[in-house]
Amino acid sequence: MCYIAAVAAKDDKKEAPKPGFDPKPMQVGGESLVERLIPHMKKIAIALGVVGLVLTIVFTVRHFQERSREKETSKLANVLDVAGREIGSADPKSKEQKFPTNKDRATAVLDALARGGNAPGAYRASMLMQAGKLDDAITEYRKHQADKDLDGVLAREGLGIALETKATQEKDAAARGKGLEDALAVFKTMQPDEKGPRYAYALYHQGRILALLGKNAEAKAVFEKAKESGKDEKLSNLIDERVASLGAS
Repeated sequence: MCYIAAVAAKDDKKEAPKPGFDPKPMQVGGESLVERLIPHMKKIAIALGVVGLVLTIVFTVRHFQERSREKETSKLANVLDVAGREIGSADPKSKEQKFPTNKDRATAVLDALARGGNAPGAYRASMLMQAGKLDDAITEYRKHQADKDLDGVLAREGLGIALETKATQEKDAAARGKGLEDALAVFKTMQPDEKGPRYAYALYHQGRILALLGKNAEAKAVFEKAKESGKDEKLSNLIDERVASLGAS
């Protein structure tokens, strides 16, 4: 008993934990977030610099693209302004500018296009044709006759009309006939889709060429098909006039 009491007295002499002391285990020497990033600051700075450079390039490209679009829009607006002017005698009391003839206006439009401004190829070709540059118009139409959708349809229609116009100017009967046959071939490919745009007009053009070639019976049949296919009152009236002009043949 004396031994046990002596041990207990010795244990009582141990210091008690000081107030505020936390006996829980803890990590000594822990680093803050900043301290952890310091060794990698160079890499981080390089990465941020690369990102900044990429963003600068992107926004610079967009800026110049927008400026380019603005310039193109301005040039096209100038073309449309010229094309929209009326034909007739100039009025001294009016500020509105007019062109003496359709040929003069077409020439002015071509000049505006040469200075810039995107326009469908068929449009430029039509201006060449109106300006009296028939061979140039045919060349331009051929460049776009394989275009898709309506652009291609209009290019083929314009090409057929240009070939027809050139053929009717021929004094030699054989050359004239060949030119008309070439125009007919183009009109047959103008719109192969029966439900596509300007299909009825493709048939109407075919009927006109057949009539010019003296194939009146074939022309009438094609005219009737065009009338059935189209719902255009103006086209229907044109067809009636054409059929009436062919007589009872």
